[in-house]
Amino acid sequence: MGERLRPGGGPGARVELSGWGWQHSGRDTHALRGVDLTIEPGERVLLLGASGAGKSTLLHSLAGLTGPDSAISGDQEGALLVDGEPADRRRGLVGLVSQDPETQLVMARAGDDVAFGLENLGTEPGLIWPRVDGALAEVGFPYGRRHSTGALSGGEKQRLVIAGALAVRPRLLLLDEPTANLDPDGAALVRGVLQRLLAETEATLVLVEHRVADVVDLVDRVVVLEPGGGVIADGAPGAVFAEHGRSLAAQGVWIPGREPEPDVSPGAGGSPLLEAVGVAARTPVELGARSASPRTVLSGVDLPVAAGTATALTGPNGAGKSTLLMMLAGLGRPYRGEVLPRGPLAEADRRPLRRWPARRLARHVGTVFQHAEDQFVTPTVREELLFAPLRAGMERGAADAWVDELLERLRLTRLADVHPYTLSGGEKRRLSVATALSSGPAHAPDVLALDEPTFGQDTRTWTELVELLGVLRTEGRAVVMATHDELLLRHLTDTRVRVSDGGARAESGSRSGTDREEGGSA
Repeated sequence: MGERLRPGGGPGARVELSGWGWQHSGRDTHALRGVDLTIEPGERVLLLGASGAGKSTLLHSLAGLTGPDSAISGDQEGALLVDGEPADRRRGLVGLVSQDPETQLVMARAGDDVAFGLENLGTEPGLIWPRVDGALAEVGFPYGRRHSTGALSGGEKQRLVIAGALAVRPRLLLLDEPTANLDPDGAALVRGVLQRLLAETEATLVLVEHRVADVVDLVDRVVVLEPGGGVIADGAPGAVFAEHGRSLAAQGVWIPGREPEPDVSPGAGGSPLLEAVGVAARTPVELGARSASPRTVLSGVDLPVAAGTATALTGPNGAGKSTLLMMLAGLGRPYRGEVLPRGPLAEADRRPLRRWPARRLARHVGTVFQHAEDQFVTPTVREELLFAPLRAGMERGAADAWVDELLERLRLTRLADVHPYTLSGGEKRRLSVATALSSGPAHAPDVLALDEPTFGQDTRTWTELVELLGVLRTEGRAVVMATHDELLLRHLTDTRVRVSDGGARAESGSRSGTDREEGGSA
């Protein structure tokens, strides 16, 4: 199992911000401004705020990633100190887990990636691999050190990044939605690891997490940020929620006991639009003499996707949810079997979806990728939303009006002229979903294939996304989602399909009451 994550690195770091603000390059407004905040060594702080409030920006700044010679460019005002010095001089004290694990993986093999930070800090060579093994075991990483990082699912990458942050025994631990990509069991395991680590060490914790109820026991203090402003609430969790809960919930902050209730009509139901028939999938071939052989992820999956329904793909990380979703969208090639069009889609083209021309596929199937950046093709948010409707032949005035509505509903209006790559994680996710909807209700794709569509949203934008998808389902579109969001499953799911052990099986409790098998296990 390797070495347990025992105390190391000294007491927790002290954080002090005085009149601090940050404005990203190319933006007209500040992400944060006038922040006065002191975090004492060993405190455990939960940062809250509406989507776009600057929570991730603050974490990146604490990690030393902003400033004149740092990775993120912009203008700073005021002071931000870690143990009395600018944060970019204290990077060796800090462990950061960002929203997108893809951006933090630097090595081709899992063990090397966890060891990377230890080696950079000059850790004694004899201690490095015991620490790597201990960190991988603590987070439940399911493979060995030599496993390719390129062959990991999103949730598996998240576990690996968390292991890398914990292995260096940081004095300041910064976590940005650390369990967002994890299945429920994996999320619980990581929370348990953090609980033990914090109990055994004096590390300071600053945590961003939308699902507050899951992490409130980890923290002793809540700090609420105002978009473009400073701190609007600060104190013990119970006191903050009691005094400010109603107003914070109205601003979109996730407050325990105040979950959103979207207005979603039942699905219309209908005949299949596409169907997976005997589909099997294998992991990609890895290069190198020591690379692992391809393994079967899915086998013998039979799954119809019907008009006017919402189908949710659930299951553990690495089971093949995203793989199956991409094959259903015509963007992945099965190892065996095919995804075939049915009904109106078969009238458009009877060939398997993977063989459709790109323009035809995009017209009938809208896709939201696990990594939002993979689908952005234009230099501004507005142009990104105009791309699909104009290409589909919508008149310019109608396209502008629909895009304006989407921008307003998803709270992207103030960001209409900025580059999509500069958005926060939650803003990128909203934009990626909006691009799939941007052709308008009358021209929307027949099928929407969405990978974690509600990631990183506050309650207002979460509600808007769910209601928009609900309207399209009511109008006869098919919605297929890979998700761990239990609230989304509760409000917008007709059939829940569990992907695990190489197969896919419909579970009881779906809104439509079905309990049929959708495929076999390997």
